[in-house]
Amino acid sequence: MNNSNNKDSRQAHAHIQKSFYEKTARNRIASIVDKDSFVEILKPGSVPTSPNLASLDITGSFDDGVIIGKAKIKDDAVYIIAQEGRFMGGAVGEMHGAKIVGMLLKALEEKPKAVVFFVDSGGVRLHEANAGLITISEIMRAMLKVRNAGIPIVTVIGGTNGAFGGMGICSCLSTHIIMTEEGRLALSGPEVIETLKGVEEFDSKDRALVWRVTGGKTRYLLDHVQVLVEDDINEITQAVADGIGLPVATIDLAYLQQQQNGLQQQYDQWFGEKDSIAIWEAMNINDPESISMLSAKQVRAIKQG
Repeated sequence: MNNSNNKDSRQAHAHIQKSFYEKTARNRIASIVDKDSFVEILKPGSVPTSPNLASLDITGSFDDGVIIGKAKIKDDAVYIIAQEGRFMGGAVGEMHGAKIVGMLLKALEEKPKAVVFFVDSGGVRLHEANAGLITISEIMRAMLKVRNAGIPIVTVIGGTNGAFGGMGICSCLSTHIIMTEEGRLALSGPEVIETLKGVEEFDSKDRALVWRVTGGKTRYLLDHVQVLVEDDINEITQAVADGIGLPVATIDLAYLQQQQNGLQQQYDQWFGEKDSIAIWEAMNINDPESISMLSAKQVRAIKQG
């Protein structure tokens, strides 16, 4: 009996070690990049913590909830930005955002092979509302500059908070988005929708519904993200390495019109639907109710076949 319990414990531990979702931002970096290649920029203690939180008597974090630095992924030199979802839900404040913007602007100068962004954020800190909102616009502007310079921005969404609010917008400015089913991507979070429109519109406590509507599977099937992977460090690492080598699409009027036309078609087809199952059925997917139980590989096969 003891041997069996020990085996189960080892298997559970092994699963957690492979899980991107379960890790802290620093452990995600260490797990993805080449061994001993990460060099942190603006290490904890080298810059002030958020003055806005301090003025409200809110305890800050030594890195303000985001880690930035240089590393290699399969020998490619990259810049890394990783939000710590365990601090204030990865929410963006003045110092947090300034570190992200600074790293993006530094990429313009030093031309790494790519910027890799581990997004894990519920949006802007309400405690730093104006500063946070301004910072989001600065992040967006910097991301567009990096793209226009031909530098890929490979974003991974698979953390505990997903990518909502301003960070949901920023994520969609990436050149390449990788999602797990556990990751979520949207503008307004489920709790916000429920508060404004009522539980009849969107029940934020219905976790299965939340993941069907905002999770990686539906975003992948709707072409809102490029890659769907399992919550597995090895699979995510390979997807990031693949994304680093892809060309960067030029953002011009024709590109924007194409993107807008695609979104308009989806709006015209499915506006008013309250569950992704109805959309999957309209996409002629056989047994749409089974999608939630399928692996990332099986969902990729459905889309490709």
